[in-house]
Amino acid sequence: MNVDLKEAPICDAVTLEVVRGALRASQNEMEALIERTAMSAFIREKKDFFVALFDAAGDMIVGAYRPTFGDPIRPLFEHYPAAEMQPGDLYWYNDCYGSAGSVSHSPDQVFVSPVYVDGELIAFAQSWAHFADIGGMRPGSISPDCTDIFQEGIIVPPVRLARDGAVNEDLLRVFFRNSRFPDICQGDTRACFAAVRLGERRIVELAERFGPAVITDAFRQLSERSERVATERLRNTFAPGRYQFSDSIDHDGQGNGPYRIHMELSVDDNGVVLDYSDSDDQAPGPINYLLNPAVPRAMMSMHLLAGDPTLLLNSGAGRAIDNVVLREGSVLQPRWPAPLGQRGLTMMKLLSGSQGLVNAAGGQATAANCAYVIIFARGIADDGEPFLLTDGIGVGYGGRPDSDGIDAVYYVAQENYPAEMVEMSYPARLRSYGIRCDSGGAGQWRGGCGVVREIELLAEEATFSIRIDGAEKPPWGVHGGHNGGPGRAVVNPGTPQERELDPFSDGNVVKRGEILRLETGGGGGWGHPFDRNPERVLKDVLGGYVSRDSAERDYGVILDADGEAVDAAATKARRADRPTVGGMFHRYGYRDILE
Repeated sequence: MNVDLKEAPICDAVTLEVVRGALRASQNEMEALIERTAMSAFIREKKDFFVALFDAAGDMIVGAYRPTFGDPIRPLFEHYPAAEMQPGDLYWYNDCYGSAGSVSHSPDQVFVSPVYVDGELIAFAQSWAHFADIGGMRPGSISPDCTDIFQEGIIVPPVRLARDGAVNEDLLRVFFRNSRFPDICQGDTRACFAAVRLGERRIVELAERFGPAVITDAFRQLSERSERVATERLRNTFAPGRYQFSDSIDHDGQGNGPYRIHMELSVDDNGVVLDYSDSDDQAPGPINYLLNPAVPRAMMSMHLLAGDPTLLLNSGAGRAIDNVVLREGSVLQPRWPAPLGQRGLTMMKLLSGSQGLVNAAGGQATAANCAYVIIFARGIADDGEPFLLTDGIGVGYGGRPDSDGIDAVYYVAQENYPAEMVEMSYPARLRSYGIRCDSGGAGQWRGGCGVVREIELLAEEATFSIRIDGAEKPPWGVHGGHNGGPGRAVVNPGTPQERELDPFSDGNVVKRGEILRLETGGGGGWGHPFDRNPERVLKDVLGGYVSRDSAERDYGVILDADGEAVDAAATKARRADRPTVGGMFHRYGYRDILE
C-alpha cells in the first residue's frame, strides 16, 4: 500500500482531535503497563521510564518528551534501513555513543517496534526504562568513581532483537548474565516488550478505524501545529539579539571542577541558533552529558508549549530552533569512552539554564530547580542475599511567575519511594521522612522545598554512593528571589559520632544501627520575598515549610506571640525597610542584545 497524501483523504479537524486524544491515551496505557508489570523498584515505584509513538520517518508524535532523551529511532536506520524492516521486528540498544546521545547513560534500555498496516510502515512504538543493574564496576552500574563508560555496564549497540515476532533469547541471555540481579532485569525487559507491542496494536487499531492515510496526515498536522505555535512563542519571547546564560556543576566525583555550562541563543532573520560550544572541556568523572541536539530543543519546547492541552510536545515543537551547536571534547559532547553515568546533574543544569535564557530575555520563566538526589546502598542482608537499594530522592523546584515551586519532587513526574515499600524490600528502616524546612528559596513565589530522609541500616554493613549537587552553588532565584538551600548527607546526626559525607562520592561505609540523614536542596525563589502575601508566609510557617526566623528575616513577616497570626502593624514596619536582593541569577545570567 502506497499512501499519496495529495490524493488520500485529509484528516479533518474533528478526526484530528479524536486521533490526538487516542494517541495520548495510548501513551498513558503503555506507561501504566510498564508501571504495573516491571520488577525493579526504580521502574515500578520511581517510574523512571518513558514511552512514545513516532511517525514513519522517526519523528516523535506523542510522548513525555523527557529532556534526557534524544532522537531514539534514527540510530537504528544506520544498521537497519527502514526499507529492510518487517512486521514483528523488535529493536534494542543502550549504546550512548553509538546513538549520538539518543540514550544518555548505559542503564537506560531502548526498545523499538515498527508498526505496519497492510504491509506499509506507518509508525514506530518505543519504550525506555532505567534498569537497576547491567554490570559494571559497582552494583547499580553507575558510580562517581567511574572514569570510562566500560565501567558503567554492558553496552548493547542497536540490534534486531526479534524477527517475525520471534525473540532472540540467546542475545538476551548474554545481557542477563551481565547483571548481578538477572531475574529483576528479565522482568523489566518483558515489561518494556509488552509496552511496545501494546503501542503497536493501538496504532494499528487507529489505522483500521480511520485509514492509514488519515492517520499519517494526522501525524503531520499534529507535528506542524506544535511547530507553528512553538516558533511563534519563541519569537515573541526572544527579540532579535543574543542571549547568554551560564551555570556550573560543583565537581565531577573525581575532585575536579567546577564545570561551567554555557549556552547562547541567537535570534535573527536567518534563524534561531542555540550554541553550547563555550562550555568547559569534558570531565574525567561521570558528569559528562553526550547531548543529542533533540534534547535542548525539547527543553525549550517544554517552556514554550507549557499549559496548552491542545498541543503535543513532539518533534515538531523542537523545530522552532533551527540549529544546535556543540563542541567535541566538551562536557556536553565528550569523546569516547568518557563516562556518562551521572549525567543527570548536567541535564538538570541545562534544564534550568533553558529557563535562565528566557529570564535573561526579560521573559517569565521559573527560577532554578535543584538536581534530584541519587543514592545506592549495597550490601548483604542477614539472610545472605545481596541487596541493592537504589533511590532517587525528591528536591525542590524553582518558584514560578504565578505560583510556588513544586515541593519534594523527583525529577518532573516520578515519585519518592513509599516508606512501607523501603522497609518491606530492603534491610532498612525510615526513621523520618518529611519536608525540609527553609530549603526553598525565599521569594514572592517560594522555591519548592526539599526533603529530609533518615535511613537506619538493619544489615551488618552497607556501602553508600551519594549524588547531591548544588552544595557550593545552589539553585538561583530570579527577580529578587533568594537561592534555594543546598543539600547534604550526614551519618549519625546529633551524636558524638556525627560525620558529614562528601555530597558526591562513593565508598561510604555505614554499619548496622547507624543512620544516614539526607537533606535535599530546594528551588530558587521568584520575585522579592517582601512581596509575598503575609498570609501565605503564615501558612508556610504553620505547615513547616518556612521557620519563624526565616519569616521575619527573609520575608519581613512578624507573627504574634503565639505564632498563629500575622502582626500586621509590625510586618508593615519591618517591610518598610526593604532590602535589595538579587538572588544568584545576576551572577550567572545576563542579556546581550546585538545592535
